Amino acid sequence: MSEFFGSPHALLVLVLAGFLPNEIWRMAGLWFGASVDEGSEILVWVRAVATAILAGVIAQILVQPPGALAGVPDWLRYGAVAGGFAVFMLTRRSIFAGVVAGEVFLVAGKWWLG
Repeated sequence: MSEFFGSPHALLVLVLAGFLPNEIWRMAGLWFGASVDEGSEILVWVRAVATAILAGVIAQILVQPPGALAGVPDWLRYGAVAGGFAVFMLTRRSIFAGVVAGEVFLVAGKWWLG
């Protein structure tokens, strides 16, 4: 079982350098964000910028796929995005359902192609 998890020293470094610093900022965000109005203009702007960045990353992955995704045909990648978006809209904008559906379309299509 220790082979699966790796070296205890590596896990300690991972927790100390990766997990704990991230959690400190998440807790600070919860603490400071509790008093922020969700409808404020600055928060609407931040949400719009975050959405635009995410859309850009998704577009880049579609147009120039990295790693193993490069072996998937273009039509299958675009079809999986279209299918995921259709499920997203049909399920009253459920992000979870849209992402899962897109993944299922992509994996099923790649499996079907062999």
